[in-house]
Amino acid sequence: MKYLSYAVFIPLQIVFLPVAFVGLLLTAYKQIVVSKRLGVSQTAIEIINGRWTMHIFGLRQDDATAALMSVLPNTSKVGLWLVLWPLWVQARIAGQVKLYPRIPTAGDENIADMVAARTVHFDSVIARAIEHVDQFVLMGAGYDTRAYGDLAASGVTVFEVDQAIVQEHKRSMIAAAGIRCENVTFVSVDFSVDNLFSKLAASGFDASRKTLFLWEGVSLYLSAEQVAATLAMVKQRAQSGSVLVADLYADRLVRTLGKANLNERVLEMTSETLDFSLPFATNWQQVLADFVTSQSLQQGETHFLGSSNKAGPYAVVVEMIC
Repeated sequence: MKYLSYAVFIPLQIVFLPVAFVGLLLTAYKQIVVSKRLGVSQTAIEIINGRWTMHIFGLRQDDATAALMSVLPNTSKVGLWLVLWPLWVQARIAGQVKLYPRIPTAGDENIADMVAARTVHFDSVIARAIEHVDQFVLMGAGYDTRAYGDLAASGVTVFEVDQAIVQEHKRSMIAAAGIRCENVTFVSVDFSVDNLFSKLAASGFDASRKTLFLWEGVSLYLSAEQVAATLAMVKQRAQSGSVLVADLYADRLVRTLGKANLNERVLEMTSETLDFSLPFATNWQQVLADFVTSQSLQQGETHFLGSSNKAGPYAVVVEMIC
């Protein structure tokens, strides 16, 4: 069936190229222009688009993301289907995903695999760590829907932290999608002026209880000083044994993305810039270990992405223990 799937896919993809281009333009317009109009991050749309793609290809069950995608005005399921349909047909004939999206073997992740690979690694850490904590804090939650899945029945107290305008939009979309969120406390924070833990405490956060902090897709948009300040705050204010799991990016990736003029202009449209990174070209294990130690944290479960590349990994998902 594998060869039959390719025999169908190749001509179908060729015929669909003009349609796929239209789908790409439609999705990009909504992601960039509509997000700017709403005043929300367009990069958060890339993540939910990737999670929805994993869902429809059967790589990761995520009914909440599927429901949210159906109502979000700043993305397009139609546009994505126009791009992905030949690949979906190929996967259905083959009985498994062969091309995209995919969850590659460790070390072989390319940039196209980033959302799927890092999602799986975050899920792995969360599934293990959540058993040992009482609270779960999603920092810069964006359109993340983890709190509305299995975690809703876990008994863990959940806090979603983000800018007020992002949360207002997300909450209205959650309501429109019919997603239940009674288990979640939404904490609006202006990260440039507010103290994260003061805002959390005012919303019922208990600093004496072990907590899992999720910091996904955020660090590369901050300065080194902001990253260090956030980690120091978690270290100082969270209960000993609490965990922060984050993704950190290689300087080569941040430089490459920063030099891409189109990407730079897109980020500027929603006031996002790339900054923090780590030098992963050589001795990346030691570079990461030194960074975690410099923050007075302990390194836990670690997953480098693309480590088989001669230039070194382009990112890492790392568990840091207080």
